[in-house]
Amino acid sequence: QVQLVESGGGLVQPGGSLRLSCSASGTIFSINAMAWYRQAPGKEREMVAVVLSRDVANYADSVKGRFTISRDNAKNTMYPQMNSLKPEDTAVYYCNLFPPTIDYWGQGTQVTVSS
Repeated sequence: QVQLVESGGGLVQPGGSLRLSCSASGTIFSINAMAWYRQAPGKEREMVAVVLSRDVANYADSVKGRFTISRDNAKNTMYPQMNSLKPEDTAVYYCNLFPPTIDYWGQGTQVTVSS
């Protein structure tokens, strides 16, 4: 069974940067659209960005121009580079297929933007 593992989160000051990663145990990256999602405290999970199989990415308006998603199909890994972070970016970040599959939700990685 495929497992997705997110990592790279942490505490960062407003305006700072973080690079997350999502690694898959199987070869799902090469045949599926993948996406990053986040869930802030007290809010519903939302999609942040989706990466199509040919590295075409679409971003939520809230992160457009600040986040960049790349994927390495050979390594089954996907990387969101998050720049100019804001306190409202504080959330647990997850990767999954697009649209998401319930069986593939992992533990996520916490990103906290605070001074």
